[in-house]
Amino acid sequence: MKKKILEKFEELYGNAEAAKVYFAPGRVNLIGEHTDYNGGHVFPCALTIGTYMAVVKRDDRKLRFFSMNFPANGITETSLDEFVPGEDSWTAYPKGVMWAFEGRGMKLSSGLDILIYGDIPAGSGLSSSASLEVVTGYMLKDQFGFDVTNVELAQIGQYSENNYNKMNCGIMDQFASAMGKKDNAIFLDTADLSFEYAPMKMDGVKIIITNSNVKHSLVTSAYNDRRRECETALKDLQSVVDIKALGELNEEQFEANKSAIKDEICLIRAKHAVYENQRTLKAVAALKSGNIEVFGKLMNEAHTSMSKDYAASCEEVDVLAENAWDIPGVLGSRITGGGFGGCTVSLVKEEAVDNFKSTLGKIYADKTGNVCDFYVVSIGDGPREL
Repeated sequence: MKKKILEKFEELYGNAEAAKVYFAPGRVNLIGEHTDYNGGHVFPCALTIGTYMAVVKRDDRKLRFFSMNFPANGITETSLDEFVPGEDSWTAYPKGVMWAFEGRGMKLSSGLDILIYGDIPAGSGLSSSASLEVVTGYMLKDQFGFDVTNVELAQIGQYSENNYNKMNCGIMDQFASAMGKKDNAIFLDTADLSFEYAPMKMDGVKIIITNSNVKHSLVTSAYNDRRRECETALKDLQSVVDIKALGELNEEQFEANKSAIKDEICLIRAKHAVYENQRTLKAVAALKSGNIEVFGKLMNEAHTSMSKDYAASCEEVDVLAENAWDIPGVLGSRITGGGFGGCTVSLVKEEAVDNFKSTLGKIYADKTGNVCDFYVVSIGDGPREL
C-alpha cells in the first residue's frame, strides 16, 4: 500500500522521496454504544483497516490535499491562514486537527502537501473520521516535533470534531484509534479515561462486520439530538440524585429515580445509556472468565436497546442483526458505531462463517432489495509511521 501511495504522491506533487507515510486505524465497538458521552464504559478495538497519509513539508503556508478515495475532486488548496470552523468538506477533518493544535499553542511553521487514502468503507460507522483525525495528529507530532501523547491525540481529535466539524461526538472513536493494540480490545471508562487492554484471543471465533450499505451521516442525523435528550434526562435526575453522568447509575438506581425524568423520550434514552453501560461491564467480565456465549447474548440485548430505546438503528440494520441471531454458529450480533445506518458486528464460530455470509446475504437481499458486504476483521495496532 505504501508503494502505491508514494507513486501517486510523486505523480501529483513530485518529491516523493522526501515523503513520509503514516497510518491510523479505524475501529469497531464490540459493546457500549452511546455510553461514551454519558460517562459510561465502552469496549472498542482498533482494526487493521484505516487511513493512510503521505506528507511533505512546504516552504510556504499553503496546504494542499488530495484523496485517492475522491480523485475526481482533484487537489484542494488552502492555507494555514484559512481555518473556518463549520466548513463542509472532507478536508475539514485534517484542517480541524491542525486548528486544534494551533489553539493549544502548537503552531505549524510551514504548509504541507498531503495525500490521503482510506480503506474503511465511507459512511459505514467504522470511524473513518476519527482515523483521519488521529493520523493527522500523529503526523503533526512527528513532522513538527510536538510533545503530545497518544491519549492527547485522541482528545485533540475529539475537540476538533466537536468544535470545528460541529459533531458532538464522545471520545471513544479517537481513543480506540490512537490507543489500539493488536489482539486486544480497550475497556475504557470514559468518565476519567482510565482503561485496560483485554486480550481478544477468541479461539475458533471470528469478528465479522456486515455493512448494510445504508450510509450514515452523523452530523446531519439524530446523533446530536440523542445527546441533548440524555443531557435533559441527566438534569432531571440530578434534582433527586447526586450524579455527574448517567454512567454513575446502575439499573436499580435508575429504576428507583426515573420518575424524575419528565419527558418520556428522554426517559427511554437515559434507560439505554444506563443499561448499556451495565451490559458493557457484564460483557467484559464474561470475556475475562472465558464465557464468550454470555458476551454474545449481551451483544444481542445491546442491539435491541439501540433499536427500541435509543431509536438509533434503521430497518436494514435491524434485518441484519435480528436475522443473524437465528443462524447456527452466531454467538451475538448488534449494530455498531453511531447508528442510523452503517454496520453490524457479529461473533461467529469459524466453521459457520461461510454459511453466515451466504444465508444472511440472501435474507438481506430478499427483505430489503439491497446488497450487504462482509468483512472478517483482525484487531490491529494504533497509529504509526510506515
